[in-house]
Amino acid sequence: MPWPSRKRDKGAVADKKEPDAKIAKTEEETPDKEEEEKSTKPPAGSSKSGWKNWKKTKESDSGGEESKITYCHWLLKSEPESRLEKGVDVKFSIDDLKAQPNQTTFWDGVRNYQARNFLRAMKLGQQAFFYHSNCKEPGIVGIVKIVKEAYPDHTQFDQKDPHYDSSSRKENPKWSMVDVQFVRMTKRFIPLSEIKAHHLAHKADGGPLKNMMLFTRQRLSIQPLTQEEFDFVLSLEEEKPR
Repeated sequence: MPWPSRKRDKGAVADKKEPDAKIAKTEEETPDKEEEEKSTKPPAGSSKSGWKNWKKTKESDSGGEESKITYCHWLLKSEPESRLEKGVDVKFSIDDLKAQPNQTTFWDGVRNYQARNFLRAMKLGQQAFFYHSNCKEPGIVGIVKIVKEAYPDHTQFDQKDPHYDSSSRKENPKWSMVDVQFVRMTKRFIPLSEIKAHHLAHKADGGPLKNMMLFTRQRLSIQPLTQEEFDFVLSLEEEKPR
């Protein structure tokens, strides 16, 4: 049986006080322990050359045409280290996912309206980065795919679960989850600090990571990615770590 409520968004308590339509468009105001993006300073140097080389490759593949900006990939945060929440260990690493039957599990426990709406927007077969958060060195460790689209999250009705929501009704559930399946590990660990270095460089030179939600909405545990963002981050696994 899959492990309980290990993937979730903090800030849910504040969210519950306001209507869905409002909260879905705003970011939670309270700090999120799940992602202490207090991240270390990015490594010295610029990522411009890497961006330009990547851009040349993409332009040769697409004839130089800019791709339409749509969200078709995702980034899912989960905690790889033990932490008790209301007596329940919310730890769930990518190795824990690999140990599940058929390497598949439900992505439960999300209690933020915007993150929930992203879950509901996920389509069968779409891929996502599995991101280790709230740990000594956060970053991307692997790739998963969506194998079941959004359906009611059962933990909202379980009084023993740390993410039980007494205000949610079975006839009109507030919270959703999807099923994900392990695809593969990334060829190397891609740390937050490295991604941040590229993000800062791209803000200056117009690269694909300039608006990456990992830095503009960093508290969210479910984040969408454009095709360009996904492709660029994936290309980093081929580079030697800085």
